[in-house]
Amino acid sequence: MGAYMMMFAAIGAGLPLPIVNLIAAVIYYFLNKSKSRFVHFHSLQALISQAPSTLMNAGLVFWTIRLIFFEDCHFSECPNWEYYVGYIWAVVIVNILYFVFSIIAAIRARQGRMYYLMFFGKLSYHYVFQIKQNEEQKQVVNAPPKM
Repeated sequence: MGAYMMMFAAIGAGLPLPIVNLIAAVIYYFLNKSKSRFVHFHSLQALISQAPSTLMNAGLVFWTIRLIFFEDCHFSECPNWEYYVGYIWAVVIVNILYFVFSIIAAIRARQGRMYYLMFFGKLSYHYVFQIKQNEEQKQVVNAPPKM
């Protein structure tokens, strides 16, 4: 559940930088991935799913800083104003979707259930639960006798 709550790391630290969330998710992933496959799956899924929204938020922060400090025009008078407003709407929609699905995934993970986000769940599942070459070649101790 903690992996999905990393989206609030920057808010908890009082920083307006969206990259702090991603750094917190990376640290959480590397500290907890060896606990179990279940924890590994959920922390990897949370990390991978947080990357696009964090990058979009960072883009919005940097674009806004550029408009405020480095452009000579007022916001609505800038030549790319329509693109900026469209990007704000896209970022808001992505953040709302990410927030809703992360809360659902956190609740399901807390209950001990698997929850797969659309694209990121499949990626995480295949990475965490793949059968590695050395696991296939291990001898099973309590296997039935071969006839």
